[in-house]
Amino acid sequence: MNGAQSLLSTLQANGVDVCFGNPGTSEMHFVAALDHVPSMRGVLGLFEGVVTGAADGYARVTGRPAATLLHLGPGLGNGFANLHNARRAHVPMINVVGDHATYHSRFDAPLDSDIAAVSSAVSGWHRRTARPDDVAGDAADAVRAAYGPPGQIATLVLPADASWGELSSAQRTALVQRPMSPAPTADRIADAVRVLRTKKTAIILGYDGLRLPALSLAHRIGAHHGVRIMSETFPTLQDRGSGAFQPDRIIYLSEFAVGQLKECEAVVLVGAKIPVGFFGYPDIPSELLPAECEVVTLTEPGHSAVAGLEALCDELGSDPVVLPHGSAPEAPSGDLTTLSLAQAVAATLPADTILVDESNTGGLHLYGQLTHAAPHQLMTLTGGAIGYGLPAAVGAAIGGGGRRVLAIESDGSMMYTLQALWTMARESLDITVLGLSNRSYAILNLELGRVGATAEGAASRRMLDLDNPQLDLCGLAASQGVPAQRVTSADELVVALQRSYATPGPTFIEVVLPKGLG
Repeated sequence: MNGAQSLLSTLQANGVDVCFGNPGTSEMHFVAALDHVPSMRGVLGLFEGVVTGAADGYARVTGRPAATLLHLGPGLGNGFANLHNARRAHVPMINVVGDHATYHSRFDAPLDSDIAAVSSAVSGWHRRTARPDDVAGDAADAVRAAYGPPGQIATLVLPADASWGELSSAQRTALVQRPMSPAPTADRIADAVRVLRTKKTAIILGYDGLRLPALSLAHRIGAHHGVRIMSETFPTLQDRGSGAFQPDRIIYLSEFAVGQLKECEAVVLVGAKIPVGFFGYPDIPSELLPAECEVVTLTEPGHSAVAGLEALCDELGSDPVVLPHGSAPEAPSGDLTTLSLAQAVAATLPADTILVDESNTGGLHLYGQLTHAAPHQLMTLTGGAIGYGLPAAVGAAIGGGGRRVLAIESDGSMMYTLQALWTMARESLDITVLGLSNRSYAILNLELGRVGATAEGAASRRMLDLDNPQLDLCGLAASQGVPAQRVTSADELVVALQRSYATPGPTFIEVVLPKGLG
């Protein structure tokens, strides 16, 4: 057995059975080892940002890490943006980064780089394995580190000679135990109970606080004690739709979020961070909470939100309550707008769909319209680095146990990682992609005014328009093997969505919105 085979065997023995990769020369023995460990599924991405984003999406729906296979420092760098998003989502992930053979590094070959420097910005754990005999133990440590808690990125650098070299020891694999999520301390519970009883308090949910069991517990506290229940703006994974309690989402725009939170005398954080502005703006505070607001952290990401909320219910005497059920919107007709788009999605959504949202301004009405849609799970752009939606949809489909994935993607963001469509077709994944075509970086047109910049001429407008030349989104999808169609009315969108859900494999629907709308 060589080092690469030992690595794959150890990963597989610890429940890591998917590897998203974009390999190069230094990873060829890892690729060959896939034939010796057939239970490890290798998934090829044509760009490293697809690979890392897919591993993020996979981890969000399974709670388990996938491996990525990346080619030296440049490959790791190409995957950086979606590694940033994954770090902000607190998901487990294992990067395997191939490197030059140990004896070759001193020659400063063209692809030689400081892998550790690139890794350090996104990895919670980093190690460069030294010998084939070290690979199993290092891989097991990477799995342990990836689980945290909270989940994090573990990066293992594998020199080529550690990969191709044969083992001299008997240890071919190593096993680890998945850690348990800690419960909150008695002091944290007592502090939370105190402010809930004495102050005008909001509970802000994030991470596992937005899954069904925690949502139900939070609803009990809110209903019995007049506590406002809120959520982070961009959740890692949230259970939504009919049957799930829906907290108030903190508004993305800082000036509105300040007003939303202005009456809070205290907040209790459950898997969430203190809310701050996404950017700094002239004359708008970066800290969204009132200056005198007391902050109590009940659970941090990776700690058990359910245990914390159960303790609060016990202390406060919060009995179960029935959640009122509403109805999904009727299927819309007529013009395509951001509202009719959201209504069409909500009216047609199949139960148990995984919805990957990178709609940006085009999805303005999605969150509200989907409140009473069929039960589904929502994934969002946790780190703000665009180009996440299509890769995350790939990972969610592979990890989702056969559930349909709906990716709602703005045209500008789509162009960052368009290669994910090729992987969808290659793997025959049940993904419906809505490509929102407004021929503009509409979010940046909005931000132009919010930051106080003045744009009066053609030069500035040209930096934010996407219509010269105009993107042929359907043509781009079809060229990568994904059947595509263009819709220009709400009626056409409803029919196209229904057809896509009934059709195995990926489907691309270009949704033509008025220019700059959304």
